[in-house]
Amino acid sequence: MTGSTDAALAGTRAERSRHLTGRGPVPRAAVPLAAVAAAFTLAQLLLVRPGMGLGWDETVYVSQISAHAPAAYFSAPRARGISLLVAPVTAWSSSTVLLRCYLAVLSGLALYLALRAWRGLFPVRVLALAGALFASLWITLFYGPQAMPNYWVAIGALTATGFFLRVGEPSAKTPPAGAPSTGRDRAALWGLAAGTALMGWMRPVDAVWTVLPLLAVALVRRSRKRSAALLGGLAAGVAEWVIEAYVGYGGLFRRLHEGSAIQGGLGWHVAVTDQLRSLGGRSLCRPCTGALPSPLVTAWWFALPLLALLALVLAVRARRPAATALPLACAASAAFPYLFLIGYAAPRFLLPAYALLAVPVAAALPRLATAPRGPWRPVVRTLLCLALALHLGAQLSVLTHTVRGTTAAHRAWSRTAATLHRVGVRAPCLVTGDEALPVAFYAGCASAATSGPNANATTDAIARTARRVPAAALVPEGARPPVYARDWAWVPAEGRRLYYTLPGSGVRRRGPAGFPVRPAR
Repeated sequence: MTGSTDAALAGTRAERSRHLTGRGPVPRAAVPLAAVAAAFTLAQLLLVRPGMGLGWDETVYVSQISAHAPAAYFSAPRARGISLLVAPVTAWSSSTVLLRCYLAVLSGLALYLALRAWRGLFPVRVLALAGALFASLWITLFYGPQAMPNYWVAIGALTATGFFLRVGEPSAKTPPAGAPSTGRDRAALWGLAAGTALMGWMRPVDAVWTVLPLLAVALVRRSRKRSAALLGGLAAGVAEWVIEAYVGYGGLFRRLHEGSAIQGGLGWHVAVTDQLRSLGGRSLCRPCTGALPSPLVTAWWFALPLLALLALVLAVRARRPAATALPLACAASAAFPYLFLIGYAAPRFLLPAYALLAVPVAAALPRLATAPRGPWRPVVRTLLCLALALHLGAQLSVLTHTVRGTTAAHRAWSRTAATLHRVGVRAPCLVTGDEALPVAFYAGCASAATSGPNANATTDAIARTARRVPAAALVPEGARPPVYARDWAWVPAEGRRLYYTLPGSGVRRRGPAGFPVRPAR
């Protein structure tokens, strides 16, 4: 009787342990995480308009493997990971709605898998809260369904850090001394390599910054398995980028130098205030001037380091600091170059840091709610719920405003492309000038520039091309057209002048029927 009672008690303890750690039956542990991922996908489809159109950087990435337009100039800092990720859609379809839906579903699945990488390190309820905190940021919702690499760097960072911590964790049955690695260890090592490779595939320099704390810990602890998985994953992720550096940019250091120049020259720049300004919905803050957003919009940003510190204190007291300290270190390392080394800001740059901070913060929040005793506990809980409600309301407001403004800008590009088609500039064709790169993509044309970060042509080369195919130059109202376009016809287009020429059509003497042409000044 005593033996059966002991066995029952042991079973109860084991079940409680599985419930706390998330090592129970897979379906039970997966439900909260799957629910968060599904809600994230649904929120993207409802709040971020699938028909929003493609942004400037998106047109560059999508055009690399596109059935719609020629490949745009690919500047030194960019990597081709996101182009390959969207290729299953863009290689045969030009539908932005289809692309957005594809990315929304894929980003939700990726969030689920990244959170699963942390099973056993924190209770499932903490991981579900972490996923909800990260997924409810307007930045995450806005960029999840976009053809941009930053969200995927965040997913890779979250995955790699979770699997790094799981390598070597004791399992229910301890293998005998000298036994080979368990299957769980091997799976975690593969997961670590995959997460690191995903980061390198998307943004090689970001990947290096993010894995520095992981590599330092692996080297200090002389963990050959972890070091090999990290370095192997990083090498697999950045290999194409490095090879391309030697093939197309004159070498790795030349590409790094060009990338630095395009970003304004990497050096000591305190961009903390710039990042704060960008939280109000500015997708790119360059130059970053103007008033700061409302304190209601930025309050969460100031609360993050305080909550992270609280999480670390609680983890040290519980004598389990590694699972909290390591993601905090990786978040700080990932954020450092964007806070202190570049002179401009974009909210998407810090997505990897936010993803890594979400897990420790989610572990600290419940403790904050239960710490006070007596009559103060309901007060603290009420205040926390009120703060979270205000935070979510502010995130929704910024997201709505940002989607509306972005959609309007993209529609202006679409209307300019329609004007190009009406005057006869159709593929194969060339577009230069102000915002030529996205307009060219919308019109199905190639783009060219003689200056700036996307410079890929000379004035003579553009003039020669314009003698062979339809060409257009977009010039701000009041500015003079480039030398090669001064005798071209022009029409107004979204606050600009659209100068154009149609070789062999006599367009300089007359325009298309019903569309009068003004001579160039």
